[in-house]
Amino acid sequence: MTFDARLTLARPDLAEAALEGVLKAQRFARATPMRCAASAAALRIAPDVSAEQSNQLLFGERFDVLESKDGWAWGQAARDAYVGFVETAALSDEGSAPTHWVSALRAFAFEAPAIRSAARGPFSLNALVTVDAEEVEFLHAADAGWFHRRHLTPIGYVEDDYVAVAERFVGAPYLWGGRDSAGVDCSGLVQQALFACGLACPRDADQQAALGEPAPADALIRGDLVCWPDHIGIMLDGERLLHASAFLMQTALEPLAEVARRVENAGRGLPTAYRRLARP
Repeated sequence: MTFDARLTLARPDLAEAALEGVLKAQRFARATPMRCAASAAALRIAPDVSAEQSNQLLFGERFDVLESKDGWAWGQAARDAYVGFVETAALSDEGSAPTHWVSALRAFAFEAPAIRSAARGPFSLNALVTVDAEEVEFLHAADAGWFHRRHLTPIGYVEDDYVAVAERFVGAPYLWGGRDSAGVDCSGLVQQALFACGLACPRDADQQAALGEPAPADALIRGDLVCWPDHIGIMLDGERLLHASAFLMQTALEPLAEVARRVENAGRGLPTAYRRLARP
């Protein structure tokens, strides 16, 4: 049996206890659930600040830690199962379960329930918070501060148009491994848009190319995914693609024909899949 290393909390010397009897490791242990305490934290491929960022954790997201060593935690993100290293300073105890999610593209948490007070953040769309107090127009989130209630939505209530959510990212800078509004990559954009609509979504473009059902290349509609081996975007309508582009270094809206021609001319071929998602 082959395991995807991106999604398997295992090394030759150490693996999660649930994998005992499934794969080989010198030692098995149970992961400790923690939460991201930073507005966003890099998930890296090695315990080094200069190592490649493969993913990000957003505030409040759970991270199951299997090993802590020299200021780094090795573990697995609960939301998309991605494995990597996070600085331990960016994590805190698991605490209470989240009650709300950040439904604005970006939001600040204030020191007091007043917009003129000192602010922390910004916190990005889909960050998770635990509300423990209310004050007129503000909600207090543990370990964060006072959010304006317009920026938070109770868990269980979701957006109904992932294309409109993705469109809000237009102009956001491109960042490899990014999935927050300060910097996002192509698959991070798709994932964040689907998460906001309560839809499960894996992290990487090749994984997302298996979502939904095949769509006809000559009759694409709003919401269809267009996939290359290392890139993905969402159709705004039958002709225009919404995507986080490493060529433009930002999230942009372009004619699909123009994007396809540019990618092909760069020697990376034509789209390899077109996918249509079931609407929530």
